[in-house]
Amino acid sequence: MGQVLGYARTSTLYQNLEPQLEALEAAGARFIFREQATGTKADQKTRPQLTALLDGVREGDTVLVTRIDRLARSLPDLLQITKCLADKGVTLRAVEQPFDCDSLTGRLTLGILGVIAEFETGLRAERQAEGIERAKRSGKYRGRPADQAQHKRILALVAEGLNPTEISRHPTISMTRQGISKLLKKHRDAQK
Repeated sequence: MGQVLGYARTSTLYQNLEPQLEALEAAGARFIFREQATGTKADQKTRPQLTALLDGVREGDTVLVTRIDRLARSLPDLLQITKCLADKGVTLRAVEQPFDCDSLTGRLTLGILGVIAEFETGLRAERQAEGIERAKRSGKYRGRPADQAQHKRILALVAEGLNPTEISRHPTISMTRQGISKLLKKHRDAQK
């Protein structure tokens, strides 16, 4: 019999991993790979702990997750991960969604759950965008507070000759290219 390994993931730093860790340990996971703040757009390539898990499993191992949406946020990603596990002879179990992932019916259920998770993520994003738009129209939305230290770093990088795309990829900057371009435009307008 192989190892029983767990995988726990949260989408934000504000979510707590503890309930997942407790459920996985209670289900028999001997080692748990943990990722926090991977976001909803994270795929397998941007999750080093998932990559380590998939690289390290061997035939006969069992991978436990609390729910399928903790393993993947999109159906294509879910299908890729489950295929990788199946190809290696690894069993996948979702401890809070009891069904057999290895049977034909289980794979169908897995696919349906993946589609539902993707659908819910899309609905959440739509509701958030609608709420932001409503708040903007009523004058209540101002966006995230400005990070003055980051703005200074951006202006310093511009002075070094970097463009917004290069700056957005800089390891100390957590802003999109579009956000940087808006910041630079505001800065230029303020200089006039």
